[in-house]
Amino acid sequence: MPQNEYIEESIRRFGRRLDYDERKRKREARKVHKDAAFAQKVHGLKAKLYNKKRHAEKIQMKKTLKMHDEKNAKQKTDDAVPDGAVPAYLLDREGQQRAKVLSNMLKQKRKEKAGKWNVPLPKVRGIAEDEMIKVVKTGKSKSKSWKRMVTKPTFVGDGFTRKPPKYERFIRPMALRYKKANVTHPELKATFQLPIIGVKKNPQSPMYTQLGVLTKGTIIEVNVAELGLVTTGGKVLWGKYAQVTNNPENDGCINALLLV
Repeated sequence: MPQNEYIEESIRRFGRRLDYDERKRKREARKVHKDAAFAQKVHGLKAKLYNKKRHAEKIQMKKTLKMHDEKNAKQKTDDAVPDGAVPAYLLDREGQQRAKVLSNMLKQKRKEKAGKWNVPLPKVRGIAEDEMIKVVKTGKSKSKSWKRMVTKPTFVGDGFTRKPPKYERFIRPMALRYKKANVTHPELKATFQLPIIGVKKNPQSPMYTQLGVLTKGTIIEVNVAELGLVTTGGKVLWGKYAQVTNNPENDGCINALLLV
């Protein structure tokens, strides 16, 4: 290993901090304000160079937005029959209508980028950290308080291996671990008990997503192989997303609604 790559090596071995995503998001949100403050303060040749760079960035952004804008296009309609007599040179033309269209691929990309879900519960109550996580005192005289115990139900994958208890920072109790969920199909109006594959997103925090905490509004991935769902291309669906609709810590089970 090259001498100067010790940070990359550490990330590869031990992973990043649990709040890395949150800190990165906040840093990127602050960057806009920092850039604006710098643009007002800078002067001279440095200002010219900076403004030139900003100008190029704005042009690129406008081009991208224009590319994604909805555009007018003509669409043929079979049922549009013109009233009255039609000239000979128009007989071979079919009725047309103008409509705003956007290619499906761009729509899909935009949807993926935005990360928006058409979910049954778009808003959920925020949960305080002290309600979600309990501080565990350790050490000979119980003076150390760096360990945490998750007090909400969690999902832990089959391939999970615990760290030695001495080094385990987040404790997820065995009694609060869940493997299956009662998933309701909204169109079939039927409920199935399906195995959970993973936790896609917990609305409370990215850290809870990483820990696999299951609270109301969490998006989970479930194994729908036994339902026999297929795509339009004929491929059998294996994993599908569902949203948790109850409070698992109160009910002792996970009820979810399949996102179709």
